Amino acid sequence: MRTERLTAIMRKFPQRRIVVVGDALADQFLYGEINRVSREAPVLILRHERTETLPGGAANCAVNLASLGAQVSLISVVGEDEAGRALLDKLRAAHIDCSGVVVAHGLRTTTKVRILAGQAHSMRQQVIRVDYESEPRFDASVRRELTARLSASLATADAVVISDYNYGVADTETADHLRSLVREREAPVLIDSRFRLLDFPGFTSATPNEDEVEHVVGKRLTDAAALEAAGAELRARLGYRALLITRGSQGMLLLEENAEPLHVGVVGAREAVDVTGAGDTVIATYALALASGATFREAVHLANHAGGLVVMKRGTAFVTRQELHSSITQLNSASS
Repeated sequence: MRTERLTAIMRKFPQRRIVVVGDALADQFLYGEINRVSREAPVLILRHERTETLPGGAANCAVNLASLGAQVSLISVVGEDEAGRALLDKLRAAHIDCSGVVVAHGLRTTTKVRILAGQAHSMRQQVIRVDYESEPRFDASVRRELTARLSASLATADAVVISDYNYGVADTETADHLRSLVREREAPVLIDSRFRLLDFPGFTSATPNEDEVEHVVGKRLTDAAALEAAGAELRARLGYRALLITRGSQGMLLLEENAEPLHVGVVGAREAVDVTGAGDTVIATYALALASGATFREAVHLANHAGGLVVMKRGTAFVTRQELHSSITQLNSASS
């Protein structure tokens, strides 16, 4: 893929406005030093060092879009609690429009606490994760408010990302409403859904991983040919123009309407440092590229570079436009 063409697409990123609809999560990372073994039970005692709260889920997708230069609006729900306040503070600091985020009284902000431990001078490793989950259903007033804010945000959107982590924001009602709103517009709508992809037919594209595709089709896919066949059938069933399947260390597979399958090898090291939130980075880059005039194949190459960069970072991370440009330039220079 020509560097000049990909660079031209990236130059358009700051002029694009993307709406992200979905479940905003608080990703908390609790760091501690292994102090001693407890006398109460055969468990390690950690001396707490620090706790960091970062945007996760749809909020991480929004941060990735903003770091690539886009103008971003988030449509979501958070609780009126400490995690929700910390999450909104982080989003506003990243220059994300949070006017579409409903703060719901009595709702708990979904929070994923990752505890990382290590010896005094060693790298901290994740030892356990504790999830504090909200109810997947909202009352009627919250749902009405979400619908109104989504309608207002879509008027000037160049693309929409549905980021569904199955916590209630991106349900079939939201999908139906969104489908009616974008019917007369050219803005692409991209889907990232955890095992509920069949609830979101009739949009532009989606970015499931291999496990999610196997879950949807109900069978184990043992080789690339089986994945191609199942993916092509799934794309047609959903009525998408393209389906992008992420394959971890095996790269990506693009299945496009009326085109041969495209296998793209992984960029960078094959062994990831941390895959937390990598899917958010991929769909953010994919959506922004499509909104900037890229073909599906061009968008996949940009998303593949972004994914290769973010998995080499620890924790819930993001990629900047400068990092993405450098990755593309370096790879093409090495291959020329």
